[in-house]
Parts: sequence; structure tokens; C-alpha cells
Amino acid sequence: MSNIESEIKQVIRNIPDFPKPGITFKDLTPMLKDPELCKRVAGAFCDKLCKLSPDALVALDSRGFWFGLMLASELGIPMIPIRKEGKLPYKTIAQSYNLEYGTAKVEMHIDALKKGWKVILHDDLLATGGTAEAGPRLVQQQGGQ
Repeated sequence: MSNIESEIKQVIRNIPDFPKPGITFKDLTPMLKDPELCKRVAGAFCDKLCKLSPDALVALDSRGFWFGLMLASELGIPMIPIRKEGKLPYKTIAQSYNLEYGTAKVEMHIDALKKGWKVILHDDLLATGGTAEAGPRLVQQQGGQ
């Protein structure tokens, strides 16, 4: 385990039975109080991501935004938000996904990506995997990879 991984594990707070019994929530907010650690985390991500030569970073609502803009800025590429249904002001495309308790939709502006762009998808966690599947579908609908 790298030094940065060890630091992250020490700072992330585990919240048992949140948002429901049997789930241990990984709370990133204590890490956000340490700007130097946040910079090092973003730097560690960027060291790996820059090798991919991405054209854009797509960040998922809402905690994907926390590091998404920092990563995109460091890489010198646009950050494209994917938001929950009804949160974006312009024309959108939408994708449904499954939750533990039903379904939901995420949206992206119709002009967010250029065809052929190589895109990194950034989120903060993987729960049911719904947004991790819906996000790439939106990217593909706009001709991104």
C-alpha cells in the first residue's frame, strides 16, 4: 500500500448502518478539511490518468464533483458534469439506472462532449454500480469513448 493510500484510510470515517442497516458508509468529508492531502490525492490520480491522454473528465453528481474539477484542472481538460434528473439548465440526454430501492435518472447536456473524445469517468464510490453503468452510456450516446 502506498503512503497516500495509507493516509486516506486513516482519514476516511466509517459510518456503520448508513444510509440503512448493513451498509458501512465511507465518509470522505474529513479528508476535505486537509487541502494538502486533497492536493496529494489529486496528484496521485493525475500521475496515472495523464498517461491515458484524456480529452475530458466526466464527473458524477455530486461527490464526483469534489475531486473531478481538481483532476480536470490539473490535467488541463474540461470537466463535464453528469447530474441527477432535472438539475441541469440546458437541453439534456438522460439515462436510467437501478437503485437498491427503485430507479433514477442521470443527465448530461446535449452539447457536453465532442465525438471521438476519450473520456475519464469519475465518481466517489461504487454502491449498486448504477451510475457507473449509466455514465458511460451517456458518454457513448454523444460519441465519446
